Amino acid sequence: MKILLTVLCLFLFLLENNPAKAEKLTVLLDWFINPDHGPLFVAKERGEFSNRGLKVDFKAPADPNDPPKLVAAGRADIAVSYQPQLHLMVEAGLPLTRVGTLIATPLNSIVFLKDSNIKSIADLKGKKIGFSVGGFEDALLRAMLAKHGLNLKDIELINVNFSLSPSLMSGQVDAVIGAFRNFELNQMEIEGRPGRALYIEEEGVPAYDELIMVTNNKLLSDPRIPDFIASLEAGTQFIINHPKKAWKLFIKNRNDLDNELNRRAWKDTIPRFSLRPGALDKNRYKRFAKFLKNQDLIKKIPPLSSYAIEVSSEKY
Repeated sequence: MKILLTVLCLFLFLLENNPAKAEKLTVLLDWFINPDHGPLFVAKERGEFSNRGLKVDFKAPADPNDPPKLVAAGRADIAVSYQPQLHLMVEAGLPLTRVGTLIATPLNSIVFLKDSNIKSIADLKGKKIGFSVGGFEDALLRAMLAKHGLNLKDIELINVNFSLSPSLMSGQVDAVIGAFRNFELNQMEIEGRPGRALYIEEEGVPAYDELIMVTNNKLLSDPRIPDFIASLEAGTQFIINHPKKAWKLFIKNRNDLDNELNRRAWKDTIPRFSLRPGALDKNRYKRFAKFLKNQDLIKKIPPLSSYAIEVSSEKY
């Protein structure tokens, strides 16, 4: 009996001092690390993931178009993506579902030089407009122009790839669409060529979630997903409550991020983080799907539950 008790005590000791091995989770970013990803890295630095039994590996893509495709192919667990692109990818047959929101407002905007004669969408008539994502951004422009009695024939579209603010400051174009209001405006200000923005959600385009978390449909019942979202929410809450401390955590061991542009972008991005990353605004997704269909970007609107769900965890 004494031997049995000794073995039992030894087993309990080993169990207590050898916690379960952390579950690995690979998360692909949409771009290089920047303040848009703040809650993810603050959560990691604060141990939110490890406290929930997760070992999260963040990877920046060589091609920003790849992350959702790699998740759909089962080569990663979660990808940072965009709500508008999710609708298009689901239309194309990719097995992806939105499980969380990182940035809860559009960042996309029309930007032009502050000293230009552009004051409203109507002033774009006869102007050169730079863009980087064909198909989607001209559909946005079409909707905004229509509100002012114009159409795409009234402007000249120029593909500037991702050289948005440089093409604008050099005079190659009069305005650009696709500029993120938390980055391009700050970059232009720093370089002494201040700009102004028109916000697409105020010009006839339904509001949407800019950055979202998507996973493969096969992983929807995976317990790592709610743990990940709970960690993301904790990271966001810390940023809202302690923005200066959170900034230091964000740049910890990443000194290359500590520059004037990122410091300004950090401040401008904080109000746009989703306070409830797992919550789903069903009407927002339905409205935007209808908008895309009206713009002939998708042929049909699938059931919302087939590509976007609400994620919660009863453990926290």
